Amino acid sequence: MGIAKVTRNYQVTIPKDVRRIYGITEGDTLLFAIEGENVHLLKMKEDIIDKAFGSWAIKETGVEYVKRIRKEWGKREQRIWSSPRQ
Repeated sequence: MGIAKVTRNYQVTIPKDVRRIYGITEGDTLLFAIEGENVHLLKMKEDIIDKAFGSWAIKETGVEYVKRIRKEWGKREQRIWSSPRQ
């Protein structure tokens, strides 16, 4: 366990023994979790930004999207016009 001091730029150096025990290396993402009066520092297993980006990943181009939507609307239109009228 170690003690660290906050610099004037609000930076903290993680003590060597803590880095070694938890395998923290340069470039790792750490999460500051606040619980009451305490702050817990957690090492993220995978970058939270990369993980979130997966939910926004584009699986098709704009042109492919428009073609797919037009095709779906074409099918709907055929269903509407081919249904028996009252």
